Amino acid sequence: MEIASDETTRICNHCDRAIPSSNIDLHYAHCSRNLEKCNVCGDMVPIRHAKEHFLNTHAPVACSLCSATMERGNLDIHKGESCPQRIVNCEFCEFPLPAIDLAEHQEVCGNRTEMCYQCNRYIRLRERYNHASRCTGIAENNVESSRDVGAPKREQGAPRRQPPEYSRKRLIFTIAVTGIAVLFGSLFFQKKAEAIQVH
Repeated sequence: MEIASDETTRICNHCDRAIPSSNIDLHYAHCSRNLEKCNVCGDMVPIRHAKEHFLNTHAPVACSLCSATMERGNLDIHKGESCPQRIVNCEFCEFPLPAIDLAEHQEVCGNRTEMCYQCNRYIRLRERYNHASRCTGIAENNVESSRDVGAPKREQGAPRRQPPEYSRKRLIFTIAVTGIAVLFGSLFFQKKAEAIQVH
């Protein structure tokens, strides 16, 4: 039995699909009774599942990380790829932090140095892969490390300069103020929590 491949089709007025002309009446009766077009995405959805489709796919929801509002269907992609508060790892130290803070952190973290044990030079972390590909492995003792650049030379046996005393006082003062702030903050939040439990 040969199947006619050039059978004419007609467009269903309800779902806008091309249907063989011989089945259009039966299709239209079934389609208009059981399916409805989603007003948001245009998909044909069974009438009994239309509300469920909207709630699961298009209902506005807030991201639990950044509070941005979007369609529920886009929430997983947002949290995994574009949420500014999603947790990502620094490529240099693998410290987890919010994506919004990553560039600033990596700017500082990438400038830290590590010793290359092949050439005995200090290399910035952001440059270590390029350095590894071109490192000759020959120790360069005549090259100063980045820690020595600009450092004044002192005579052998000369006493080290002591840090100024005011910086220690400032550090102690900062620690004391921070401790007091933490103490007051914990008392305040404890009283606030007790007040909420009473109500």
